[in-house]
Amino acid sequence: MNAPLVLLDSASLWFRSFHALPESLTAPDGTPVNAVRGFVDTVSRIVTDRRPARLVCCLDADWRPEFRVRALPSYKTHRVAEQAPHEGCGAGSAEAVPDTLSPQVPVILDVLAAAGLATAEAEGFEADDVIGTLAAREDRDPVEIVTGDRDLFQAVRAEPTQVVVLYVGRGWLKRERIGPGELATRYGIPEEGAGTAYAEMAMLRGDPSDGLPGVPGIGEKTAAKLITSLGSLAALRAAAERGAAEVPTRARTALLGAADYLDAAPTVVKVALDAPVVGSDSDLVPSRPADPARLAELADRWGIGSSIERLTRALAARD
Repeated sequence: MNAPLVLLDSASLWFRSFHALPESLTAPDGTPVNAVRGFVDTVSRIVTDRRPARLVCCLDADWRPEFRVRALPSYKTHRVAEQAPHEGCGAGSAEAVPDTLSPQVPVILDVLAAAGLATAEAEGFEADDVIGTLAAREDRDPVEIVTGDRDLFQAVRAEPTQVVVLYVGRGWLKRERIGPGELATRYGIPEEGAGTAYAEMAMLRGDPSDGLPGVPGIGEKTAAKLITSLGSLAALRAAAERGAAEVPTRARTALLGAADYLDAAPTVVKVALDAPVVGSDSDLVPSRPADPARLAELADRWGIGSSIERLTRALAARD
């Protein structure tokens, strides 16, 4: 099997690093660099452990895209903050980002550029959409998506090239490999088309963290059973509308009552597969930094020399 294309859900990883490491990790000028150090160390471990041929750090050009808000105004409303958006995470309404994290994001992006590691984004879309698009178009190498967000489980597939999620909800060392088989076992959905089934199950179940109300009274297990028995959300809704016996009365009433939400949910929940992705010239993982002098300057300025050294060693080990 070819070496994998690794797609990083970058914001997910630097948020996780920020919360996992103490803010007492600072640069010489006192600026916290806990997210920078944690993120760079995580990338080093990924390069060392997975030995990818290609790697892309995927970014949010807009963390709350207008097309999703138009479809469902409640989408991520509780995360909106009256503050300036941080670089790499959209120019519209700003996500509630800890004040000491925001200044670290440009530093992370500077390190990636100096190291020669690719970044990618798509105007008006989230990082999930960038990941979904890059995974969907890959026809050569297996794809590994590194994220702490279960929403990307929908991207897994067996062919034409394998796509799996390396779920880091408990950190890189405790990562879980999620492919179609694991998804089917975990949620009780069919292995064939498991990614699509997961997305449709998630629409029914809802997700308060994203402002998705779901269908009242239909939890995860019931949603999985309904999608599995009827084959798709469209078939389930059609069966409910005609009063089919396969849909229990209580579920039928709930589905009909949530018609407006279910009309909007696919636009909100499904990741785009055709986002206008723009990225670095090459996604090949280099064996040495693209700009060693700039990387050394960043290491000195921000007091992250040990993390930069680990990243440089990880890249060199691939040569």
